Amino acid sequence: MTLDEVNTLPPEAFVETFAGIYEHSPWVAEAVVSDRPFDSLKALRQHMQASVETASYSQKLSLLRAHPELAGKAAIDGTLTQASKQEQASAGLDRMLAEEFQALTEMNAAYHDRFGFPFIICVRQTTKAGILAALENRLNNTVDHEFETALGEVYKIAQLRLEGVIS
Repeated sequence: MTLDEVNTLPPEAFVETFAGIYEHSPWVAEAVVSDRPFDSLKALRQHMQASVETASYSQKLSLLRAHPELAGKAAIDGTLTQASKQEQASAGLDRMLAEEFQALTEMNAAYHDRFGFPFIICVRQTTKAGILAALENRLNNTVDHEFETALGEVYKIAQLRLEGVIS
């Protein structure tokens, strides 16, 4: 889709097209639909990110909680969104050794218990080993620091997803 097409989509079609840029959070697309026209992909990304940044803490927490656990229940039972499925596969999370899966499962549980949302990392920018190392390191963060770190990863994911929609 071209930027011109994005700018001329009916509002409902715009929201439908961009609802999944932020995982299970169509409110982000709804928040920027009236900001059109966008003069660049960067401008659209910035508007979407700003809508998250100005959202309430509760909305941001809901956004983080909307993300699936890496190689978790949704991956096992096949209920991942197509975007998440492709992203997790790109890092090899669908092809883990038993000990890797066990380590990830245990650290995911510890992370969720500590922070109250799933571990989020832009898996397309790392490897299985990088994911496991980051998860282990980020377990040491403060809650506030990790909240901001997780949002930063969400922004990276959103950028890559936007680049996949707009040519």
